[in-house]
Amino acid sequence: MTAALLQVSDLHAGYGRAEVLTGLNFHLQKGQVITIIGPNGAGKSTTLNALMGVLPSRGTVVFDGQDLADLSLEERVMMGLALVPEKRELFGTMPVEDNLVLGGYRAMKQRVPNWRREIERVFELFPRLKERRAQLAGTLSGGERQMLAVGRALMSSPKLLMLDEPSLGLAPLIVREIFRIIDQLRSQGTSILLVEQNARAALEVADHGYVLETGSIALEGPATALAGDPRVIETYLGAAKP
Repeated sequence: MTAALLQVSDLHAGYGRAEVLTGLNFHLQKGQVITIIGPNGAGKSTTLNALMGVLPSRGTVVFDGQDLADLSLEERVMMGLALVPEKRELFGTMPVEDNLVLGGYRAMKQRVPNWRREIERVFELFPRLKERRAQLAGTLSGGERQMLAVGRALMSSPKLLMLDEPSLGLAPLIVREIFRIIDQLRSQGTSILLVEQNARAALEVADHGYVLETGSIALEGPATALAGDPRVIETYLGAAKP
């Protein structure tokens, strides 16, 4: 097996003295979509924030062959990590297109030729954003803001796209659209780490899944196997399909 794009070993992280992650271990291969599912408070968002360098952590995180220890948030971005946070964190007083341009920071800094052409790729994925390219981001609907947040992250051509609860607060029709886009990105070879409470949708789009409970992995396996596991069905898949 080739070396993993992301290898996480014995990861500990939390807030102040409250440790949320208590020795997390998982890995992700290049071109793979993995999902981390689990209840509120299990540490899903904490995991992404620790990987991004937003939170201090202990343990070993190797990304694309390099240990991320002591690397800053900006250095991790420049290496090709991109996080779409749960709150999206758009620039609401700026137009859609300007938000996308800001997402190209890594490519611009690395002097990638014609990096602005990525905007057209984003518009192909999200035609609705093209229609609203001059509209202020703060006036978009919830679903459109989520599309813009994902599109902005894609502007950097990330080696790993990390999505934190992309379906949160969205109508079922929009949720299906967001997961359709995730599946499309997967087919194009984008490596994705998906954190989701919507376990059913997440397992349908992922290659491999991890169940996170109280700071550590309780179950793992191919996504199709987890979707058929009685424990996962009972705890996480009882809700109707969106």
